[in-house]
Amino acid sequence: MTEKTLNVLGTELIPCSYDPLTGFFRDGCCKTNSDDRGSHVICAKVTQAFLDFSLRQGNDLITPRPEYRFSGLKNGDRWCLCALRWKEAFEAGVAPKVILESTHQKALQFVTLEQLQA
Repeated sequence: MTEKTLNVLGTELIPCSYDPLTGFFRDGCCKTNSDDRGSHVICAKVTQAFLDFSLRQGNDLITPRPEYRFSGLKNGDRWCLCALRWKEAFEAGVAPKVILESTHQKALQFVTLEQLQA
């Protein structure tokens, strides 16, 4: 029997997105392990304001990168974000809405549940 992966609410982690296919493991879920240096654990519904902010920070999430099986994001897509990038966006007032049921419990090592709910 394998241990269930939990979300920030303490229940079983549910998938974030299959289209576009997200996650560090590209399995649709915001799962993580020690190889995931960016901690891609926050499932968010991205906005254009966030995508523009991320681009200004040097992380282009808009341009397709087929070599990484990445089709580029657009407003309204769900995506597993790096916890610290989401926190930066939160502090800048442009954090996208978080899908709590799909956000890995490890996110709480970087931000509070209250921040994620805001």
